[in-house]
Amino acid sequence: MLPRTAAGFLAFCLVMPGCHSGSSADDAAPSPARGPATLQVENQGFLDMTVYVVQGAGRQRLGIARGHATTQLTIPEHLVRSGAGTLKFYCDPIGGQGLPVSDEIVVEPGDTVELTIPPS
Repeated sequence: MLPRTAAGFLAFCLVMPGCHSGSSADDAAPSPARGPATLQVENQGFLDMTVYVVQGAGRQRLGIARGHATTQLTIPEHLVRSGAGTLKFYCDPIGGQGLPVSDEIVVEPGDTVELTIPPS
C-alpha cells in the first residue's frame, strides 16, 4: 500500500487539448513546421517535482516543476516526430515518496500537453 501522499500524487491527470484547424484545399500541400511540443505542468502540491518523459524503455529528464506553480517545459523534438509513438510522463517528488505516472499519449509537433498534479 502506498503512503497517503504518494497515493494523492497518483491521482494527477493529463489532458491534451484538441486544437486542430478544419480541412482546406491546401491539405495536400506539406504543412509547415508547427514548432516544438510543450508540456505545461500545473503543480498544485507543495513539493517540487522532477519531470521525465518516457518513450519505450528510455527516460529523459525535462526539468523541475516547482510546487504551487505552473511550469512550461519543451518536449525534445526527436520524441515527437510523426510516427515516433506514445509518451508517458513521470513526476518524481523531490523530498517525497512515489513516482506518479501519466497515461500514454500521442504527442505531435506543436501540441501542448497539460499535466495537473493535485495537492496531496
